[in-house]
Amino acid sequence: MFSVNEGALDRSVRVVLGAVLIWLGSVSGMVEGGFATAALVIGIVMVVTGITGFCGLYKLFGWNTCPAKKD
Repeated sequence: MFSVNEGALDRSVRVVLGAVLIWLGSVSGMVEGGFATAALVIGIVMVVTGITGFCGLYKLFGWNTCPAKKD
């Protein structure tokens, strides 16, 4: 369906940073209100794109960090 357009390092960084943002937005209590909601949503998007290997913004701008699948 969607082609992989993220490399291994890119995917790993997205999953780790996404997990940190999810933690900040939901569990830590360090941020509240709109910032917590934004951190949670951005974190979920980062984790999902990191797991799937597809980023819609990369596709839109024609970027590809996956060395095996250069378009």
